[in-house]
Amino acid sequence: MPKVLEGIITAEKAGTKMLAVLIDPEKFDCSTAQKFLRKMPFLTTHIFIGGSTCTPEAVEECTKAIKAETHLPVVLFPGDHQQISGKADALLFLSLLSGRNPDYLIGQQVRSVPLISKTRLEIIPTAYLLIDGGKETAVQRASKTQPLPQKDVQQIVDTAMAGKYMGKRLIYLEAGSGANIPVAAGIISAVKEAVQLPVIVGGGIRTKEQLEAAYRAGANMVVIGTAFEKGHFFL
Repeated sequence: MPKVLEGIITAEKAGTKMLAVLIDPEKFDCSTAQKFLRKMPFLTTHIFIGGSTCTPEAVEECTKAIKAETHLPVVLFPGDHQQISGKADALLFLSLLSGRNPDYLIGQQVRSVPLISKTRLEIIPTAYLLIDGGKETAVQRASKTQPLPQKDVQQIVDTAMAGKYMGKRLIYLEAGSGANIPVAAGIISAVKEAVQLPVIVGGGIRTKEQLEAAYRAGANMVVIGTAFEKGHFFL
């Protein structure tokens, strides 16, 4: 089994919680990579790289700069089929199951294959569910899809289960960058109980209390991005 996914599954089985810091290449100064990494929470287990609108060149340069300064797994979190760098360790092969835009269900994925096939990236099939975080997000605008309402827990669970049945190895619950409201604990626990797969949760987590609530509800990995960028070093 590929080592990044294997590490996530091993941590899930052991009850070890994981923390990923998400870097948006468009907002990142590569010359400060070493300084940036020194500021990261000591609990950080993974680094995600990606954004809704960043260029392939920015992704490549950012990945190169980060890989030169860390031994943590560097995982691509692509916003489109061009955001690929062979310098990363793995790629979340996302399918936006919460929406019905075929381009983000399969179109972008097909177009990414010529790029991915030239790399040695570990490819991790991931069900990506956009959950309403109380504001329009970059993902929503880029994908031209609507998020799933937080009140419709069963629909969210059913969508996550569909992802499992399709063979996805991870479930990613995303409230969106800078969300006003993070994914509710009830949603996380319901999805985790149903899918019995590693669950990643991101978007709108700004406080230690919100982080711990996500973990208690069943999140195996929490992703922080905007909060860290804005200096909310709550860890």
